Order: sequence, then structure tokens, then C-alpha cells
Amino acid sequence: MTEQSEILQVERKGDVEWVTLNRPDSLNALNQDLILQLRTYFEEKYYDDETRIIVLRASGRAFCAGLDLNDSTNVSRGVEQGLQGQKNISDIYKAMRRCPQPIISLVKGAACGGGFSLALASDIRILGESAKMNAAYLTIGTSGCDMGSSYFLPRLVGTSLASELLLTGRFIYAEEALQHRLVSKVVPDADLAKAADEMLTPMLAASKMGLRLTKDALNFSVDASSMEAAMAMEDRQQILLVLADTEFRERGKKFKK
Repeated sequence: MTEQSEILQVERKGDVEWVTLNRPDSLNALNQDLILQLRTYFEEKYYDDETRIIVLRASGRAFCAGLDLNDSTNVSRGVEQGLQGQKNISDIYKAMRRCPQPIISLVKGAACGGGFSLALASDIRILGESAKMNAAYLTIGTSGCDMGSSYFLPRLVGTSLASELLLTGRFIYAEEALQHRLVSKVVPDADLAKAADEMLTPMLAASKMGLRLTKDALNFSVDASSMEAAMAMEDRQQILLVLADTEFRERGKKFKK
């Protein structure tokens, strides 16, 4: 099943939704329509019990060039309007982390600014060989810390590299991103969908609740105050699955055989 939208296409394959940014002539830059559709899509996933995994990708030669500066509605006309516009975009990344479905992003070509943050806010990143990413915010005269970049990057690559990327706005290319474990793998651009399918297979073999609670626990543990706090979350979730999820008992029977 495919949901037809001119700029955001959603194709359902079994329990997986493949979401495609579709503004190739604008390098999939974030205009107001795309911002609204992305925010709405990810916010609604919080209540979606059917979709198990989301794959985020883009049409054309780039993943996302960031904010569309040619869209006049993206240009602030005052503090109040500017802050509201800022929140409209940042809500996308909050919703990506809040939605229970793991998100796999497939990046080819440029992922700049808000496009970089789309990849950072995903759970798994797979890059095509042409991929290059940067926190372009600094290069257009604003702070390099925007759209979650100051939160995601230090947790993914450490403070030193995060500081360099945010303070210079330089591009990080596919092989360097893999070297620093910012991404899971690098493949030829043409093999991105195949690489996603290879990850989907074991994820779909897991129980639906087990998969969702794993993302939930990872989100919590990133900012947990202590090992004890993280393990308390793990203990709670394991007991929920053992006692409340019939799939655990069925899988347990098969395992014993």
C-alpha cells in the first residue's frame, strides 16, 4: 500500500513503512509543507500499533539539503514567528525519538543541517558511498547547535569530534562516518534498500513489543543517571514482556524444543 503525497511518500511493505522525501529538484530541502507532513507523520506513529519499523529515505541525488531558504515562510519576520517556526521543525526530531518504531535512515548525497539531524535522530544510519553530512547551521550564520545536533552528536561520536563538526560546519563523508561509528555501514548507493532489508529481517523476527521496548530502554539509558537506573528500566520491561506478552511464552516453548 502506498500513500500518495507529492512531497512525502509512504509505502507499506508488510509491517514496515518506507518513507520517502520527494522534493528531488530542491534536494529534498525542508519547506513548510514537508516540515508539516514529516512532523504529522512521526507524531501519529506514537499511536500506531501496526507499523513495526520505519525506513526513511529520499528521492533524487541528495538525502536532504536542510531548511529550504527559498521558501519565504521559512524566513523569520519577528521573534515570536521565528520561534514558532523553529519549534515546528524541532518537533520532527522529538517525534522521531518518541515514536516507538525503530527508524532506519538511508542516506545518499548531501544531508545538511536539518537533513543531517534527520539522520542523527534515526536509530540506525546506513550511508551510500556518495553520502556527505554536515551541521550547516553554522555556515549560514546561525549557531552550529540546532535541531538536536548538540544532543545527538556528542552521544554518537563523543564530545571531541562533535565539537569539531559543530564548530566548523565541515562535511563528514561516508568512510569517515563509518570509522567513527556514526553509521552502521556504507554501501554503494544502489544497494541502500538491500542493506536495509538485511537489517529488517532480524528485527522483524523479534517480538513487536520486544522491539519497541528495546528502543524505549535505549532512549532512557542514554540519559540515565546511573547504571542502577538503567538496569531498573531493563528489569521493569523484561517483567512486562515475560508476564504480559503471550509471544514470550510461545517463543519459550519453541526454544525448549
